[in-house]
Amino acid sequence: MLHKHLDYYLRYLDRDIPAGLVVFLVALPLCLGIAVASGAPPFSGVIAGVIGGLVVAVGSGSQLSVSGPAAGLTVIVAVAVQKLGFDGMLLAVALSGLIQIAMGFARAGVIGAYFPSAVIKGMLAAIGLILIMKQLPHAVGYAVDATDQAPETETDLSFLEGEDSHAAALSFLDTAFHSISPGATLVALVSIGVLLFWETSRIKKNRILSLVPGPLVVVIFGVLFNFVAQKALPALAIPAQHLVELPVIWGPMAFAQQLSLPDFHKLTDMHIYVTAGTIALVGSLETLLSLEAADKLDPMKRTAPTNRELKAQGLGNFISGMIGGLPITAVIVRSSANINAGAHTKVAAIVHGVLLLLSVMFLASILNLIPLSCLAAVLLLTGYKLAKPKLIMEQYEKGFDQFAPFAVTIAAILMTDLLDGMAIGMAVGIFFVLRGNYHAAFSLTRDGSNYLLRLQKDVSFLNKGPLRDILDTIEPGSSLVIDGTRATFIDHDIMETIDDFVKAADDDNIRVELKNMRGLASEKQLELVPA
Repeated sequence: MLHKHLDYYLRYLDRDIPAGLVVFLVALPLCLGIAVASGAPPFSGVIAGVIGGLVVAVGSGSQLSVSGPAAGLTVIVAVAVQKLGFDGMLLAVALSGLIQIAMGFARAGVIGAYFPSAVIKGMLAAIGLILIMKQLPHAVGYAVDATDQAPETETDLSFLEGEDSHAAALSFLDTAFHSISPGATLVALVSIGVLLFWETSRIKKNRILSLVPGPLVVVIFGVLFNFVAQKALPALAIPAQHLVELPVIWGPMAFAQQLSLPDFHKLTDMHIYVTAGTIALVGSLETLLSLEAADKLDPMKRTAPTNRELKAQGLGNFISGMIGGLPITAVIVRSSANINAGAHTKVAAIVHGVLLLLSVMFLASILNLIPLSCLAAVLLLTGYKLAKPKLIMEQYEKGFDQFAPFAVTIAAILMTDLLDGMAIGMAVGIFFVLRGNYHAAFSLTRDGSNYLLRLQKDVSFLNKGPLRDILDTIEPGSSLVIDGTRATFIDHDIMETIDDFVKAADDDNIRVELKNMRGLASEKQLELVPA
């Protein structure tokens, strides 16, 4: 059996190795950028990418899904770093992995089906907006004074904390725009233009250029621009504090010395467990949604087991948190790049993990030449894609019951935090689901003095009030047929309400006929006979 599996993976190396290289080129800028956006060291983003390729890919049942640090968790991680410290955040990530493993064994892989899509889309749109707000200072090269905190911690989410977070955010952005670096701003603007151009049909139809990831082009441009500026145009040179800062190491031993351990003394802090639960829930949702999308893109239409995926993600997050990495999820951007590059098996994702590991072990000095404004441009476009106006219009056109939970989720997350905002969005989403079922439980049709009351699907005690209102509209001297053929369940309270109406119907000379009503309530169902 082992030989058979090995033969299967070796058969497609000619497709999987080039695809792994493409995914590596896409993932490297994102790993660095997401770490910076999260207020964490860039090294931690690469660590998460390595674990996503070498641990999660091996344990996953998906052949094409690629995992790593995700933009969807930047808000949670940034707040965790500020409240708990970096080592406290690592502990929360490790614990979130254990929670995900438990979820996998509890067969919670269907959890994504219980969250309304409007709420999930609202969450992603809110994350997109926050991502844009967070990356604007990096895009313009916001200069932090020497007396301020380091850019990794001060320029990310601190302006979203506190009671008057909106005023703080506006004040922060205003200060940032008055402290811009011309070189960084120029690099960001050109990078955004390049990324947009790289998504046009002219590039996609070109056999050679279509294989080159846009983020890689942007990174190369940023490095070359800054090199030329330092030599010929010092006024446009980007200061060192606005470049990537990876520890310069060489070889496995130096790599191992850079790994960070979580602070186990913070196990008594309840905020650790709240953060861990939030990372586990949101990360699992993003993973399951990305997994479903990857399955739909798979040319061979393979379906990955969701519970096994949760276990693999849990193991990856536990290891990532234990050695200094960011939380991990399956990421549709990398997965789609993997599929488009012609990957056939999980070997491509493993190759991408190996290349990430080798790059941070031996190429850190080169990676440190990358301007943060390049990464900001990549993430600004990512944020725009999550919150683009077209998405908002699509939700609006679906009707108020879809748009309201979507809009409320966005507003709630922006005004509170991700966990509270999701809870508020879920409450609104559930309200509209109940309201929809509330009105769709039965229908009344009238033809002269003849009425037909049809009970639809499940009719619960929540529908007792509307049922009484409908029965009150039946005029004296009429005939009423109550048809339960379409109902799969009729609550005892509903049966009792109908029974009370039947008993009182003679007083108003109303003839009632019951059709297929027996056996649908509890064993204590009241006897109902035609009046």
